[in-house]
Amino acid sequence: MISPQPQDLPALPSGADPLYRQVYERFRGAIAQGTLKPGDRIPSARALAKEMGVARGTVEVAYSLLASEGYIQARGQAGTVVAPDLQPAHAPPPAAAVSAEAPGDGPGWREPSGLRPFQMGLPALDEFPRKLWARLGARQLRSLQSADLAYPPSGGLPALRSATAAYLQVARGIHCQPSQVFITSGYNSTMGLILQTLFEAGDQVWMEDPGYPPTRALLEQARLEPVPVPVDQDGIMVGAGIERAGRARGAVVTPAHQSPLSMSLSLPRRQALLDWAERCGAWIVEDDYDGEYRYVGRPLPALKSLDTQGRVLYAGTFSKVLFPGLRLAYLVVPEAQAGRFAQSARLQAGGAPGLTQAILSAFMAEGHFGRHIQRMRKLYAERRAATVAGLNAALGQRLRIEPQPGGMHLVARLDDRQGDVALAGRMEEQGMYAGALSRWCAMPQQQSALLLSFTNIATQAQARELGLRILQLMQA
Repeated sequence: MISPQPQDLPALPSGADPLYRQVYERFRGAIAQGTLKPGDRIPSARALAKEMGVARGTVEVAYSLLASEGYIQARGQAGTVVAPDLQPAHAPPPAAAVSAEAPGDGPGWREPSGLRPFQMGLPALDEFPRKLWARLGARQLRSLQSADLAYPPSGGLPALRSATAAYLQVARGIHCQPSQVFITSGYNSTMGLILQTLFEAGDQVWMEDPGYPPTRALLEQARLEPVPVPVDQDGIMVGAGIERAGRARGAVVTPAHQSPLSMSLSLPRRQALLDWAERCGAWIVEDDYDGEYRYVGRPLPALKSLDTQGRVLYAGTFSKVLFPGLRLAYLVVPEAQAGRFAQSARLQAGGAPGLTQAILSAFMAEGHFGRHIQRMRKLYAERRAATVAGLNAALGQRLRIEPQPGGMHLVARLDDRQGDVALAGRMEEQGMYAGALSRWCAMPQQQSALLLSFTNIATQAQARELGLRILQLMQA
């Protein structure tokens, strides 16, 4: 237990009270307010007297009075603690409830607490090779040098930038130099770096509709103007974007699996998007959040691999491939822009911890990363099939699951009688999670569906049991 510091306690009251009485009141007030909790260790009389500049005897008298009234107990060599069974006379006010809808995440974006069935954005946490990761971490710690304790390079550790560039060339068809790769602490950090470097307040930026809600919030926070552009079975409708904002300065797209509907951007649309960007001098942000996971044929090459004019910025993530607690992502910028981004990265606050980057570098260099993706691709195909079968068995015609080529979640369409927002709210109350598709739409649309992740649903039986719980909520 960490002892409280004197500055954590109420200030000594002014007045003519003896010093021991002032110390006594200080501790009693801290206990009553909940600053000091039952079982917390308090400083020794010697240490507190030295810190406060009073005689040791003064503190000892105050402690004796507190002990006689049952506020504290001496534990010998373990020190003195607040009485473990003490009930504060005035319980501290309860902390304000934290809204599940974070203000910076955009309208309707909900971030669930804990781990819930169907929770989006989570890989298969039960299948992550924790022992291997721990072994690599221990090895990195044993080899730690003084230089490793300094600030890591603003663009990321050279070893991780090189490993990422090599992986992208083989897996995603992206030819880039390590100097074009920037390691960030997540999607928000990646977007912040892009918006800070390439855009100015008032710029218009296309975003898919429906689309990832935090993207809209990030654009608005940077004082940019998001322009919702509809999608169809071939992805973002480039012609509609040109009609709405033909001179926009950029577009944020998800070509591999549109977020959240999961269709892939067709080749003609990809070419049309690139042609528009070249013609207008616009920037395309390719958010490839789960492009590794395609279950019909091979993963598609990235849009960035078709970019010959240096207009595409490729944003990827390690957090959704490995585990979100990693808080690591990466950005590949056009070669001509690498210098500008290097300067911006030096000015951007925060960054990814060097030790974490070093562990991931070793994980990639030794081939574990590629093998893990292959294992997860096979596992997710199995879990997706099991989840679909289980939900169909439980819900029948009440839920229509759309076929998708890849991704990490299902789109489950509801009948006209069922609202997705209300049903998602009831599921949350019952300890589950669902994204309501209508909350991902910027423009008024009649799209009612649940977005359900399958990555942590292990069996068909588990999916069926959860489906029956959803059915009860639908019938309520």
